[in-house]
Amino acid sequence: MRLLLNVIWLVFGGFWLFLGYLLAGVLLCIPIITIPWAIASFRIATFAIWPFGRTVVAKPSAGVGSFLGNVIWFVLAGWWLVIAHVLSAIALAITIIGIPLALADLKLIPVSLAPLGKDIVPTRRGEFDVR
Repeated sequence: MRLLLNVIWLVFGGFWLFLGYLLAGVLLCIPIITIPWAIASFRIATFAIWPFGRTVVAKPSAGVGSFLGNVIWFVLAGWWLVIAHVLSAIALAITIIGIPLALADLKLIPVSLAPLGKDIVPTRRGEFDVR
């Protein structure tokens, strides 16, 4: 089921979200000081292209630097991304088949709002996972 939802997501919006976050990451690599946000943008891009079966968790080793970076991110880009994801989720939820896609779009909000200090992990442990 996750594969089917991911393929539908890819066709109806995930690919464009992926390209948007990828472009933002490349542009953020230009000034050296914004490379941490570029890495976060690349991480969100991989999550945005294939969201079903993965989730966002707080990184236990994140500290004050992540918090300060997230404050800057929120002021400059985070709230714009949240508005875009909410509007996209509303548009997707209009159709019955789009409801799971709208939920996936809403699942992207926390990591888009504060990307530093977060990890994207599988929702189900694989057979080689030793945690």
